[in-house]
Amino acid sequence: MIETMTLGVDLGGTKVETALVDEHGRVLSSHREPTHPDRGAKRIIDDIVNCVDRCLDKGAGHATALGIGIAGQINRSGVVRTSPNLGWVDIPLKTLLEAKTGLPVVVINDVRAALWGEWRHGAGRGTDDLIVVFVGTGIGGGVVSGGRVLEGCGNAAGELGHMVIIRDGRKCHCPNQGCLEAYAGGWAIAERAQASVRSDPVVGQRLTSLAGRIEDITAGTVARAFGEQDALAQRLVAETAEFLGQGLVSVVNAFNPCRLILGGGVIEGLPEMLPIVGRILRERALSAASENLRTIKAALGGEAGIVGAAALARAGLEIRKNGGR
Repeated sequence: MIETMTLGVDLGGTKVETALVDEHGRVLSSHREPTHPDRGAKRIIDDIVNCVDRCLDKGAGHATALGIGIAGQINRSGVVRTSPNLGWVDIPLKTLLEAKTGLPVVVINDVRAALWGEWRHGAGRGTDDLIVVFVGTGIGGGVVSGGRVLEGCGNAAGELGHMVIIRDGRKCHCPNQGCLEAYAGGWAIAERAQASVRSDPVVGQRLTSLAGRIEDITAGTVARAFGEQDALAQRLVAETAEFLGQGLVSVVNAFNPCRLILGGGVIEGLPEMLPIVGRILRERALSAASENLRTIKAALGGEAGIVGAAALARAGLEIRKNGGR
């Protein structure tokens, strides 16, 4: 029996990466190239096609479909409505890629692609009720309920980072205030750390020393200082975990998942936040919603998005094979 393989593509503002993935989520070959958003959509799409060709040249199989994850808002027709990192507005990416590759193409938001990866091949395997939250520069996530990825009316479900946790709170990068991301996202951790150092330079001297300048303090700086037992970094991390847990209590109460999977650069750099979040959920979430909950770390790391995009492409093939059901 010939094994079916699909392509996963991760398109960002600085690079495009493609992988040939088997039905078990194993990456058989991959290729990466830089992207240059200033060159426009047509040139970037050519870069994607070239990257796909190079990936297939390295592999030993034939792809039957392609899934691509991109940071931005995607409609159900595969049109990229907006992608700030690329400067795209209303680009019909699915249609353009299908014409150039001859493959069925599925276009998805990059965070939802990572959700698919963890669900099908990572920490979410074996359950059909889970939530994945990625804490990086921003906070994104997704929900699988009853074996279905929740998409929402406009295909924009999963913006868990923009749930308000504090009324009239910190200004977010979205139009709102008090969002979870504005307290626990990487950019917010950096801003909170910088503000703390400015208010008390003596307490913040280790952070300043590590970064060189106050304005260069990042979430990574905080993680390094935390590893050195710096008092300010410890306080910032404890507060961040509290904010994150506070927001996730509402998510758990709303969706009653079996597993809550946390990943992203901030969690990778500060895994110590995971047990704190778990404790907050046990203490504050409704018992009916949390008694069977497992709070665990994401398993796939940087491969989650590309493996998930390939998994979604495979799922699309199965739907077509079954007559659209």
